[in-house]
Amino acid sequence: MSEAHAQRTADALDRALGVTFVDHELRLAALTHRSFAFEHDLDLTNERLEFLGDSVLGLVVTDMAYHAYPDLPEGQLAKLRAAIVNMQALADVSRSLGIGEMVLLGQGEELSGGRDKASILADALEAVFGAVYLDLGLDVASALIERLFRPRMEAYVRGEGDRDYKTILQEIASQELRAVPDYRIEEQGPDHEKQFTATVHVAGERLGTGVGRSKKEAEQQAAREAHARIAERLATRIGDPPEEG
Repeated sequence: MSEAHAQRTADALDRALGVTFVDHELRLAALTHRSFAFEHDLDLTNERLEFLGDSVLGLVVTDMAYHAYPDLPEGQLAKLRAAIVNMQALADVSRSLGIGEMVLLGQGEELSGGRDKASILADALEAVFGAVYLDLGLDVASALIERLFRPRMEAYVRGEGDRDYKTILQEIASQELRAVPDYRIEEQGPDHEKQFTATVHVAGERLGTGVGRSKKEAEQQAAREAHARIAERLATRIGDPPEEG
C-alpha cells in the first residue's frame, strides 16, 4: 500500500468518526493489523492501542449505564455492560463505520476474508478508541463512545437489542429443568467462508438450532430458539387450568 493510499484511508476514519485527529501517525497505527506490520516489516501494530481502548470503552459504558439506570442492581448492570461490550456488538459498530474497509491487512488475512472477521473488526474499533483517547482526550473519546453505544444500550433495556441468550438459556434451564445446555457444533465450507451450525440439547432433548459465521453466533441463535421454546412451554403450563381432583 502506498503512503498516499494509507493517508487517504486514515483520513476516511476522521470522516466516519466525526472527529479530527491531531496525531496522524497514531490514527494510522490504530488501523494497522499485525499481519500488515509483519509483511511490511513494521514495529508498530494496533495491539497496544486495542489494550488501552478496551479499558476506555469499558469505563465509559459502565459509567453511562450506572448513571442512566440508577435502579438497576449490580448484577443487571453487569449483564447490560456485557451485552453492549462484546466482540459481536463491537464488530457490528465497526461495520457501521466502514472500518473493515480501512484496516490495513496483510495479504493472507485479506484473502481469508479478514475485512469482515468479527475479531479483527472489534479489535480495530477498540484500537481506534485508544487512539482517540490518547490524541484528543477522555472527553472526546467518551462523547464518541456514547454516541455509538447509547442507542444500543437503550434498545437492549427495551428488550430490542441483541441479548446474551446463552446466559439466559443457562439460567432458565438450571432453574426450571435442573439441566445444563449442551452445544454441538458442525462446520462446513473453506476457511475464508466457514459456516457453523450449532444445536443445543437440554435434558437430552434437542431444543434449538442456529447458523452463523462463527461458533459464538451459531450458539447464540440456537440458544435463542431453545429459550423461546422453553418459555412457551412454561407459559402454557402456567396457563393450564388446574386438574379436577
